[in-house]
Amino acid sequence: MSTPDTTEPMIVFDGVEKRFGSNVVLKDLHFTVAPGEHVTLIGPSGSGKTTILRLLMTLEQCNEGTISVGGRYLSHEMRGGKLGPPREKYLRDVRKHIGMVFQQFNLFPNMTVRGNLIEGPTRVLGLSRDEANGRAEELLDLVGLKEKIDAHPTQLSGGQQQRVAIARALAMRPDVLLLDEVTSALDPELVAGVLKLLQDIGDTTDITILCVTHEMGFARDFSHRVMMFDGGRVLEDAPPAKLFTDPDHQRTRDFLHAVLNH
Repeated sequence: MSTPDTTEPMIVFDGVEKRFGSNVVLKDLHFTVAPGEHVTLIGPSGSGKTTILRLLMTLEQCNEGTISVGGRYLSHEMRGGKLGPPREKYLRDVRKHIGMVFQQFNLFPNMTVRGNLIEGPTRVLGLSRDEANGRAEELLDLVGLKEKIDAHPTQLSGGQQQRVAIARALAMRPDVLLLDEVTSALDPELVAGVLKLLQDIGDTTDITILCVTHEMGFARDFSHRVMMFDGGRVLEDAPPAKLFTDPDHQRTRDFLHAVLNH
């Protein structure tokens, strides 16, 4: 897989620390992701991977350091030449450029599939209902569910709900897409279809994608880079061909052995 142009980074973590009480989940974290790059985070449970996605969604705030997306601070707001806490209006504006697909599909159960897809674009992006509707139909076509546009989430299988959740995230036209274990709640026979859809999206768009997954085959095929986390730090950061065949650290080898032989 060819690596995207590395101009200005799309995502920057600079000296980020995240604590929950006395528990330090991320320690002095530094990394960047280039525009259009696909980076997968792997590592044991509790190593801080999902916390990174939650910080990018502003569901959590970092205790130290700064985070920026698309050249704008996400963790802070620049006012009068000084960095300070971000205001909610500012956060909403920066967050518009970031989409996330969760393990649990988080669809609005009281809305149809169409309603789920047009809610954000009309309310947040200010699209007309016609424009948002056209975009919803295109995206449902992409994920193979155009005939389900007027169904409710409860009428869909888990795999179908996850496809709708992916389409809903794409409906916001994000610059950055965050994927948090998007296949972990699915029956095994549905996993391959959702991973193939994500591969197609990665191949046909220039969206920057940050992914947390236990699906090592997908991580190998999909990623430009794979980052191995352990204890809130990046232990290893390498192209998949290197990380999966010749990792530098014994900890990485042990983790891959455990996951691949599960």
